[in-house]
Amino acid sequence: MLRYIFLHSFSKGYLMGTAQKPSDVKLFIAFLYNENAPLDLVAEKLDLLYGKRLYSLGPLPFSWTEYYSGEMGQSLQKVYFSYEKSIDRSDLPAIKNYTNSIEELTADHNGNRTVNIDPGYVSRDKVVLATTKDFYHRLYIADGIFAEVTLHYRKGSFRYFSWTYPDFRNPATLQFLERIRAPLVKEIRTGEKL
Repeated sequence: MLRYIFLHSFSKGYLMGTAQKPSDVKLFIAFLYNENAPLDLVAEKLDLLYGKRLYSLGPLPFSWTEYYSGEMGQSLQKVYFSYEKSIDRSDLPAIKNYTNSIEELTADHNGNRTVNIDPGYVSRDKVVLATTKDFYHRLYIADGIFAEVTLHYRKGSFRYFSWTYPDFRNPATLQFLERIRAPLVKEIRTGEKL
């Protein structure tokens, strides 16, 4: 029976998919930080590696969860940066490991982080975050790093899942991500880097 289905598919003109390189994406980096974080140093290190910033959002008060307060304290703020240059999706593990090294470098004398750095990317149809933590909705990509599809784009707007972090459901964050997506879609349509 399987042999019949296989041969019948080819006689109908169905072709097997072929592997291809996906389109480039736009990098963004979210920083959760406390009052002791050397944010200028963090931004300088990232700008040196990833180039000119395109858009930013924040600082915004981070009141969505108490998860980080034990390590980082109260009154946390969050800032989001996006970068002008497009990146290859396969760069995400290296970017996350680099941001982890910055977190270690900027930790306080007790080893507690002063900044939590979350890199991700915006593609035409989704927002992806890098993480070191495995879970049922995350896929391993490389070098100890997992990827999570945090939002998907449908009918003209980003939409969230049950696992989407509350700050990524925030209208201001969604608007920021829409701004990143717009030039990317133009690049894909025209084939020109902006």
